[in-house]
Amino acid sequence: MRIIKLTEDTKNNILKDLLKRSPSNYGSYEKTVAEIIEKVKTQGDDAIFAYTKKFDQFSQNADNIRVTRAEIEEAYGIIESSLIDVYRKSAENIRAFHEKQLRNSWMDIRPDGSILGQRMTPIARAGVYVPGGKAAYPSSVLMNIIPAKVAGVKQIIMTTPCNSEGKVNPGTLVAADIAGADMIFKVGGAQAIAAMAFGTASIPKVDKITGPGNIFVALAKKAVYGHVSIDSVAGPSEILVLADETANPRYVAADLLSQAEHDELASAILITTSHELAEQVSAEVDIFLQVLSRKEIMTKSLENYGYILVAETLSDAVEAANEIASEHLEILMKNPFEVMTKIQNAGAIFLGEYSSEPLGDYFAGPNHILPTNGTAKFFSPLNVDDFMKKTSIISYSKEALLKVHKDIEVFAESEGLTAHANSIKVRFERS
Repeated sequence: MRIIKLTEDTKNNILKDLLKRSPSNYGSYEKTVAEIIEKVKTQGDDAIFAYTKKFDQFSQNADNIRVTRAEIEEAYGIIESSLIDVYRKSAENIRAFHEKQLRNSWMDIRPDGSILGQRMTPIARAGVYVPGGKAAYPSSVLMNIIPAKVAGVKQIIMTTPCNSEGKVNPGTLVAADIAGADMIFKVGGAQAIAAMAFGTASIPKVDKITGPGNIFVALAKKAVYGHVSIDSVAGPSEILVLADETANPRYVAADLLSQAEHDELASAILITTSHELAEQVSAEVDIFLQVLSRKEIMTKSLENYGYILVAETLSDAVEAANEIASEHLEILMKNPFEVMTKIQNAGAIFLGEYSSEPLGDYFAGPNHILPTNGTAKFFSPLNVDDFMKKTSIISYSKEALLKVHKDIEVFAESEGLTAHANSIKVRFERS
């Protein structure tokens, strides 16, 4: 891996480089995505069936678009029982973590007769997209569906591509069943997003769409936002490791590669105050690349977006980490909890040498659907609140309104909204 001294210029250049990976920079695909969305919107199932035939080579119709219970049971027979047990353990950890995020409705009843409150209600129907191309990710199935179930969403619709025989990845089906998906449809790509956003004869319209996907899926989610809510427009995966001279270079190298294997656009960055560690990590990366299976992808990823940055001070390292605002941030330092208090921007923070990033991907419980491309500065991981609506409650008695009606009228009139002011005034007209 390339080793670079961390300066203001190198930091800014890396930030510009990373932002090139944003789905917002792939405008050349937007026309194709817009055409797909419009066809699904106007032609419904017919468009879905045609796109499934075109892209997945499966002859789809109203009778075979939905995954049956028999197909789910068949999937259970294909997956090793020991792996199914792991899925279930992971699901329990995810459920337990997200149950702690639940918030209650509340009411504040005041002595003057005014009542203010907030009512928390789940959305009625959630849509989850699950990729099915180069790789299938049952872990993402659990991470998307379980928070919605915990929130109390009444119906969860899942879409995922099938192969030319109409089969869906068995791990995806088992994970969906464990998590609690209500309906699963064999549809992928931008057409699946459009179907969930607008509804077809077969696929119900949803209120929110979550889940990762390729550039077409990301741009489709962006395009339908406003007709439905979405989680985010996700970019490629990324990891940033903050490490000092106490870090184990073999662990650091392994953790960097755990994200580089995702995608040629994935980013893996080490920021360290130790030049010796930088050299050791680079050497360990080369050793791992000789034995790990996705060597070509990892090599391209590191060539494109892999960096080892040597900082003068811990303060410089932390400042750069906050600017990059990585999806995953590992802190492998002498005092990781102390350093954590200085981190403002990260999707998920992993502390200590036995808390490597895959722990969060698969098992610990916190959600692995995280903000990417610097959006951790203003976005959060997928959580229970994403599937909840907050409704304000307001009730004033005559006595309570009497005390403040003049203030409200003045405020409304200052904005030129005399009908607003009048709505208050009429309640205190003399008869």
